[in-house]
Amino acid sequence: EFGIKYATLYSLSLENLARRPKKELEMIFRIFEMEFSKILMPNHEAHKYGVRIRIIGRVHLLPKKLQEILREVERVTRKYKNYFLNFAIAYGGKQEITDAVKRIAKRVKTGKLSLREIDEHMVEKNLYTNGQPPVDLIIRTGGEKRISNFLLWQGAYAELFFVDKMWPEFTKEDFVKILKEFSQRERKFGK
Repeated sequence: EFGIKYATLYSLSLENLARRPKKELEMIFRIFEMEFSKILMPNHEAHKYGVRIRIIGRVHLLPKKLQEILREVERVTRKYKNYFLNFAIAYGGKQEITDAVKRIAKRVKTGKLSLREIDEHMVEKNLYTNGQPPVDLIIRTGGEKRISNFLLWQGAYAELFFVDKMWPEFTKEDFVKILKEFSQRERKFGK
């Protein structure tokens, strides 16, 4: 409706995965299984609107059944190019950068890449969001005034908005208000 082609939803952090009570995580995993399974249905809006869904994070840490569902969602939407929706699950920005550095280091170690070839573009190519543009806008709900290890590299020059409402209370009107204010900001990009 607003012409936003790329979006990432921070769904479960690595810190949450490590620290939340087991029963709470089991409930979250059941909700994920139920909701992501709906995307596999041919009449789901993801298919209607051509939404490619990507799961970013350390998915291998999730229960096997959930991993299988998430991989299948990515598979069935992989050819869509109208919109791109990332779900950050078992995700941490520092860990994403660490994983990218490890992938690059492996290529250097095997002689497939020289140190001279490592630059910002190379790091970006090895992030979970490879091929997607930098983040323009980060909305943080819940009244917190921090980014909580979310898209640290991609959001380097993002405009930040903090909302005192919890995520379930966040409305379309809140979103429209943020988009309006965002459109009036002068983007500096480090200048």
